[in-house]
This record gives sequence, C-alpha cells and structure tokens, in this order.
Amino acid sequence: MSELKSAPVHIQLAVDLILLLEQNDIHPAQALDALDIVKQDLERKLAHSSAAVEG
Repeated sequence: MSELKSAPVHIQLAVDLILLLEQNDIHPAQALDALDIVKQDLERKLAHSSAAVEG
C-alpha cells in the first residue's frame, strides 16, 4: 500500500471509492447509476465555479 500513498490524489480517491462500494456490497449497476449523479453534480459545481471566476 505504500505505492498508493505516493499515487496522485485522484488515484487514491478512486481506490477509496472502489473499496467503499465493495465493502458495502453495492451492485455495479447501482454504483454506476449513483456515479452518474455524482458526476453531474460535480460538473455543475465546476461550471458554477468557473463562471464565478470569469464573471
């Protein structure tokens, strides 16, 4: 696991999310549906913060 500590933050986060889903026995299809919602939310936040910086 020492390799993970030196990995980029987004890789560490991905591993943490995978472990969370697996430990909670989340069905892959449900996880993908949830991740779609999370992605949309984060994209909206990025667009909002970009507009705030530009505006």
